[in-house]
Amino acid sequence: MRSPANDMGLSAPEPFFDTPLLGVAAGDDPLWQRYQEEYIGPFHWTPLQAFQHAFPGGCDAAELSVFVWILPQTAATRRDNRRETTYPAERWARSRTLGEPRVNVGLRMFLVDALTQSGVQAVAPQLLPQWGEHMSERYSFASAWSERHAAYAAGLGTFGLCDGLITPVGKAVRVGSLVIRHALPVSARPYSGPREYCLYFQDGSCGICAKRCPVGSARVEGRDKLLCRRHVREVCAPYMERNWNFKGYGCGLCQTRVPCESGIPRKIHLRCAAVSR
Repeated sequence: MRSPANDMGLSAPEPFFDTPLLGVAAGDDPLWQRYQEEYIGPFHWTPLQAFQHAFPGGCDAAELSVFVWILPQTAATRRDNRRETTYPAERWARSRTLGEPRVNVGLRMFLVDALTQSGVQAVAPQLLPQWGEHMSERYSFASAWSERHAAYAAGLGTFGLCDGLITPVGKAVRVGSLVIRHALPVSARPYSGPREYCLYFQDGSCGICAKRCPVGSARVEGRDKLLCRRHVREVCAPYMERNWNFKGYGCGLCQTRVPCESGIPRKIHLRCAAVSR
């Protein structure tokens, strides 16, 4: 990414994120309804509901596309975070605290503006004033629009034991999305279930991400989001401000020093490739 915003602000120029990975889901994919009825909760928006917050009135879900991107952490950021056991590395903290608003939020705003100027209606659901957190029976607190679930719908990855999204460029990523009133070619979903790329759920051979968590929030029966939140906000945030003089939070230990850090675990990748032939 060549944007001037994609710079960590270290002594030498260095990007927050590597080259994005892109995908598209159909606005009328039945999966959106399943998110509401079976997985996340009735509060989770379909693309049509998100779109109508910004553009009330007549529109059909079939007219919409969900455009999703994955922003991979750099090799240097992953390397540094691999070494940590309690707190995030400085590069990781910078990419989460500074890179997310400057690059990911900035990208959402730039694309919405560019599409609008081209005559295409578009909205970034996560930037809508109506967006917020709700309580899910299955997932504790969850948001009205999940970027990771949008990525799953767009064929960009499946979920791991710690709930991180395992993508072709790994789990150490940030995710963004737009809902666009324009028909785009839909990406294939090269998997049949939400845990397909995770070695633990395939054959029990991993679980390293759970061991990496400093507070034990990644569990087989479901991630304890409150434990995770307390760690990143009450432990990591003060550490980051004390050591690097910027406010924010982050951790990412479960996304590094794991087999899915920078790609789909190899034996799963080979099996999926064989099935797709």
